[in-house]
Amino acid sequence: MRVLNHHRVGSGEPLVLVHGVGSRWQVWEPVIDRLAESFEVYAVDLPGFGESEPLAHTTVDQLTDALAAFLAENGLDTPHLAGNSMGGLIVLNLAARGLARSVTAFSPIGFWATAGRAWCQQSLGMSAKLGRTLRPTLRSILDTPAGRTAFLSLVFGKAWAVSGDVALATALGAIDSPGFAPALASFDRARLQDSGRLANIPVTVAWGSRDVLLTYATQSRRARVRLPEAQHLTLPGSGHTPFYDDPERCAQIILGQQIAADR
Repeated sequence: MRVLNHHRVGSGEPLVLVHGVGSRWQVWEPVIDRLAESFEVYAVDLPGFGESEPLAHTTVDQLTDALAAFLAENGLDTPHLAGNSMGGLIVLNLAARGLARSVTAFSPIGFWATAGRAWCQQSLGMSAKLGRTLRPTLRSILDTPAGRTAFLSLVFGKAWAVSGDVALATALGAIDSPGFAPALASFDRARLQDSGRLANIPVTVAWGSRDVLLTYATQSRRARVRLPEAQHLTLPGSGHTPFYDDPERCAQIILGQQIAADR
């Protein structure tokens, strides 16, 4: 049995939060306390990220299988699921397997054309490489609003507004994660599975209007076509990882899924 590091808090129906590539459970910190008022929250580190041990071979599909095993091991029968970026596709695919009561995907991967997928892989890969090169000076760079804006605008819509500590932890998450490079490479094969089954549960796809990594204008439009039964929302002024940009709106979206599932 592979143990996934996770943060558990709150009470109520279970809600599992899933981060993106190069990230960790703490990316959800701006919304966790709000969510814990209504849910028993499980914010996980996927294998090879945060404090979870890596898989022998890391792909998006293998990470999805690992999270399915985590749900089973913890007795989480059809919890609410929410994910960001790579985590967004993971939770959609778990829901397509019948493993979710509701699903919320923030800027999920997989709704790209070839050029969009290549841009995502290359820009994240180059950012991680630059971070390793600049590692001795990263703290001083990211302690300034200008440095945060230059370095982290791929993921945050308002990168200048996050703290230096959050910025540094975000950068180091990609630099230090053993799962980062293989998971990113596997984006070539990442696909939405059996989207027709998702019509049976509440599904929300939310996209930040400032998402420049998985471009809002094109990829959110493809998501609307692929998932016509889902609720599609725009987060004005938010970036690819919107929880620091607009935590209250992000929390409200997830909380709304509980109401929708009870109808």
